[in-house]
Amino acid sequence: MAISRMAKIIIACHKSQVSDLLEALQQSGACQILNAEQAMVSKEFPDLTTAGERPKEVADKLNQISNSLDFLKQYADKPKGLSAALAPKAIINQEQYNSITKEKEARDLVEKSNLLKSEINRIESEMGNLQEKLDYLVPWSALDINVEELGTMEKASCLAGLLPVNKLNEVKQQLDEAGAVIEIINQTGVQYACLVVCLKEQKPDIQKLLRSADFEMVNFEGMSGTVAQLSKQDKKELAEKQSALEKEKQKAKDLAKDFLKVQILSDHYSNLLERDTTGNDCPATEQTVIFEGWTRKKDFAKLEKIVSQFDAAQLNEVQPAQGEAVPVEIENRGVIKPFEVVTRLYGMPENYSLDPTIFLAPFFAVFFGMCIADAGYGLLMIALLALFIWKIQGDKKLLYMLGLCAIATVVVGALTGGWFGDAIQKFIPGMEHKNLALWFDPFKNPMLFFGIAVGLGYFQLITGLVIALVHNIRQKDYIAAICDQLTWIVMLNSIVLFGAGKMGAIPAEAGKLFGYLAIIPAIAIFLFSERQGGIGARLGMGFYNLFSSVFYLGDVLSYLRLMALGMVGAGLAMAINVIAQICGDIPVIGIVVTIVVLVGGHLFNMLLAILSAFVHTLRLQYVEFFPKFLVGGGREFEPLTKKYQHIYIEQKNK
Repeated sequence: MAISRMAKIIIACHKSQVSDLLEALQQSGACQILNAEQAMVSKEFPDLTTAGERPKEVADKLNQISNSLDFLKQYADKPKGLSAALAPKAIINQEQYNSITKEKEARDLVEKSNLLKSEINRIESEMGNLQEKLDYLVPWSALDINVEELGTMEKASCLAGLLPVNKLNEVKQQLDEAGAVIEIINQTGVQYACLVVCLKEQKPDIQKLLRSADFEMVNFEGMSGTVAQLSKQDKKELAEKQSALEKEKQKAKDLAKDFLKVQILSDHYSNLLERDTTGNDCPATEQTVIFEGWTRKKDFAKLEKIVSQFDAAQLNEVQPAQGEAVPVEIENRGVIKPFEVVTRLYGMPENYSLDPTIFLAPFFAVFFGMCIADAGYGLLMIALLALFIWKIQGDKKLLYMLGLCAIATVVVGALTGGWFGDAIQKFIPGMEHKNLALWFDPFKNPMLFFGIAVGLGYFQLITGLVIALVHNIRQKDYIAAICDQLTWIVMLNSIVLFGAGKMGAIPAEAGKLFGYLAIIPAIAIFLFSERQGGIGARLGMGFYNLFSSVFYLGDVLSYLRLMALGMVGAGLAMAINVIAQICGDIPVIGIVVTIVVLVGGHLFNMLLAILSAFVHTLRLQYVEFFPKFLVGGGREFEPLTKKYQHIYIEQKNK
């Protein structure tokens, strides 16, 4: 339950076996491989080249598969319902996967679907052109002469176009003055379809006049026959195209029955592309490829076994270069493992720091439970999460973590008497005056809740300092342990005990003694908390660090959100119960309305409480707890492994 120990490795492999070795490494997921730019061997031997160019053939094939996938997705049967939403990936076994990735039929399916996609696009484009032509002819439906005759006059020119309605009178007058004639054929909306006839020598001047009036020229070039004949012909052709389109779409639906095969090929070639890209980006000589990277210490023997299967490959463990960034992987077991979600959201710690998961887990669960503080909501959460865990695919750590938090919610709710607010007292006869709290009722004794929230907050902050103290001692950094943690632990606890003496919680003389004791670590913080730079800078930063002790008060008070959220959620639950009780007095439908209010209101309140509890508990870990001991910014360990976006390969139980 800590940060995994990493081993730096170098694998030298002859180019003839690189592809097979990479396949084995990717299948195992045991090591992270660095590219030529990251690898230290490239810096030590700058004459090394990269193993090869970008795997264009595989990339092109993956692009074809992606196009086919996008196309067939429109026609494939889509599973519906909650089960489909929670488990969207098709489940297959390894034998099915291997069979489909090797068969020619699946690759032919990709080619056929892409050809079909091109054909459908062509037909749709032609249909679009036909529809555009029909729309073009609509304003001229009343024109009863062959359109090709408009341009056959010997001495006159006929201009067809669309003229804004509000410009007609003005244009008509100008045309009359110029000796031209305008005839209205039809009106469509705010435009007139019209013909303008003028002498050929007048055409340039008339065109200029019409342009100034926003006249849109219409061209019938290449068309013959009346508008009615043209429209009839285009509609017939459009219907034929529509019929052809339906046939092609039916072919697509037939192909989409094997949509799963394309999904499998997509994942297969995605992994193949990553594998080949990784190999081609590694440093290499003329005959040898060098894989430099990292593996977990516990996986080194597994890696040795894999490499030993290749007679032209050799594995060696090497020492990391000075200052080289070591990738980080965290490992936890049992009930602690689900809380890795919180750590990973924050980011990996540095490899020399600590994995905070085991320390945050109990605090996170308890704080989450306090924020909701309702046993009824906790039980409902457990039931819903059990359903999701049963149905959902993939990583379930978040669900398991919420399940553990739900258990804590039940415990806190039972201790404080929260069962869907005060629903038991409101709706069960004889329970009106019963106090269900096993420990205390927050509404009758809010100061106890206040004290618990503040006390837990202070305890977590001190825990963070103690964790850092122990870690520094283990690292043999005794100066940091004393000056950066022990001084604060002694001073803060002394101040608290001094305050306790003032309030009479402990003997006044003992409190006074702790007050004097706090002076010693305060002086140490002032003198030694900053240990770099000149004496003036060190004392200045020491004074600032000592002054920052007031920030601890703000950190502690920040934990009051636990009390606030718990009581607000309980208050809203009680309000829902009151509203439901009032609705019960409605004649005839009262019971129905009451049930709707109870179910809808409590479900809404629970979801709101879960969201608030998660966000605020997360904030307490990240802002108040982690900075006390955690050094973040680590680079996550990213082994070469197979990833599946569309399918879920069923693992056999070993």
